[in-house]
Amino acid sequence: MNKLIKQIFNPSALVTVLAVLASFIIGGLLIAFANENVQTAAGYLFARPADFFLAVWNSVFGAYDALFRGSIFNYKALDTIGMIKPLTETLSYATPITLAGLGMAVAFRSGLFNIGGTGQIIFGAMGAAWVGFSFDLPAYIHLPLAVFAGVVASALFGGFVGFLKAATGANEVIVTIMMNYIAGLLLFYVLTTPLFQAPGATNPISPEIVESAKYWRFMGDNFRINASFFVMLAMVATVWWLLNRSSVGFQFRALGHNPNAAKVAGINIGFNYILVMAISGALAGLAGTSQVLGAEKFLTPSVAASFGFDAITVALLGRSKPLGVLAAGILFGALRAGAVIMQANQKVPIDIVLIVQSLVVLFIAAPPLVRLMFGLRDPEKKSAKKAVKPESKGVAA
Repeated sequence: MNKLIKQIFNPSALVTVLAVLASFIIGGLLIAFANENVQTAAGYLFARPADFFLAVWNSVFGAYDALFRGSIFNYKALDTIGMIKPLTETLSYATPITLAGLGMAVAFRSGLFNIGGTGQIIFGAMGAAWVGFSFDLPAYIHLPLAVFAGVVASALFGGFVGFLKAATGANEVIVTIMMNYIAGLLLFYVLTTPLFQAPGATNPISPEIVESAKYWRFMGDNFRINASFFVMLAMVATVWWLLNRSSVGFQFRALGHNPNAAKVAGINIGFNYILVMAISGALAGLAGTSQVLGAEKFLTPSVAASFGFDAITVALLGRSKPLGVLAAGILFGALRAGAVIMQANQKVPIDIVLIVQSLVVLFIAAPPLVRLMFGLRDPEKKSAKKAVKPESKGVAA
């Protein structure tokens, strides 16, 4: 069982790349099967097979070309803004996914399975939004204060899970899942109260965030990307330092490798459970602040979207390492940004992108399946055989 868990949460880099490749290959097959021209050509496949394979090629190439134009560079656009906007959309989507993914990575590296990213994003967004629309302060005070409120709210929300685990031994997987429901229902409720609901509104939505509390859109109002992108990059560097260079990170990693050995070494297990979950929640809360103070400008019931669950996939795909999480976050941001163009231009169901993301999770969680698909040997079996050979020779002698 422990071997399986290690395989899931620390696959080799090659298997990770091949898992993504396999997901796109299967996604391409699904795109072809769903295409009307391919279905028509399949009716006379044996009479004119070239038509069928050409239709398959056109459908798959057209879909992934639209994905590229919608997420990286739109070479068919008529102006510079249109050409570079897809990349800015990718980075805009990648910002909250990566921030939340960093939070999940901190927990995973510490041996805790935080499934509560959605709830922690919601609490971060609620704290930041309330400060953002309730006060009118100078920007150099208002924005940091709003971000601080969101981070503290989500850190307390996440730290409470760590406290329950430390005090009662509660399973953090079950608790964080339940906390997601609590956060979602609480958000919907507060958006119907005078404290959070916009005056005169009938739907659950907050007042607009005051301008002084919004993240700066450094490329102008034509682009959604904002200064929270730089906050995300700073957090990638900070988490890397925390996990790899700090004494706190050493304790986290020791906790993840063997809690009993860490306890014998004098590490306070209970306190570290609380600290890990608080930091994990704070990073997810930063994702919430990037949404409500940057991309959305309002607090709504859908503020967390699917970022909380995407973050789990991103942390797994990035092997719980900050730079890997950043790369995986950009990939998932590209999938989100390009899915709209795929659907609009090529009539590809947007669910195909969700299937590709789900396949990434499946293959990352099943390294033996990926090795079987690409004909790779299990490195552990190979090393085990090498270790056995000297023993057998000694016995024979």
